[in-house]
Amino acid sequence: MQFHYFINNITNLKKEKLLATDAHIKMAPLERITYLKDKSYTEKQPRNAAVLMLVYPKNDLAHLALIVRNTYPGVHSSQISFPGGKEEVEDENLEYTALRETEEEVGIEMHRIEIIRQFSEIYIPPSNFLVTPYLGFSTENLEFKPNPDEVKRVLELPIHQLLNDEIIVQTKMTTSYATNIDVPAFQVEKYVVWGATAMMLSELKELFKNAIK
Repeated sequence: MQFHYFINNITNLKKEKLLATDAHIKMAPLERITYLKDKSYTEKQPRNAAVLMLVYPKNDLAHLALIVRNTYPGVHSSQISFPGGKEEVEDENLEYTALRETEEEVGIEMHRIEIIRQFSEIYIPPSNFLVTPYLGFSTENLEFKPNPDEVKRVLELPIHQLLNDEIIVQTKMTTSYATNIDVPAFQVEKYVVWGATAMMLSELKELFKNAIK
């Protein structure tokens, strides 16, 4: 997708209805579907977090930034995600959280990014976070500066690849709640993107398909 085509359709992206659970289920492990349908996680009093789905131009094409997290003791070690993290007391709102964490993790200053809209929240059982994604964009040619304490590398995914169903695969995963289960995922370069990030990508993909004609 040409970046100027993305820019010309921002109004449509703002107006189009989000598919929420209907989109999330397409890329959700079976064990996660209960949480999606009945919101049973609310009794667990999850902590708030936010991530940024950042679209930007590269070689005149619209790209999306993902990060490969460093290996560390924790449930999200080495996983593929969007830039983002937990809400801090001083954050004015979750949109600010997403922008602040993006600047901290990949070095893109907040003032260089414009938010288009909020997406549907997703509950993360292993860490008990309720994550709110935001779609934003920058019109600049970005140079990412990954924080070496948190980020191994930045993955730059062309939007036209996201819209191609050929990157959807089935893979075996062992998680904190199940062993050797089949899960749907996106294949991005050599990396398998699954779980909450894949579910967010699914909602974003459906929005692009419906809003950009």
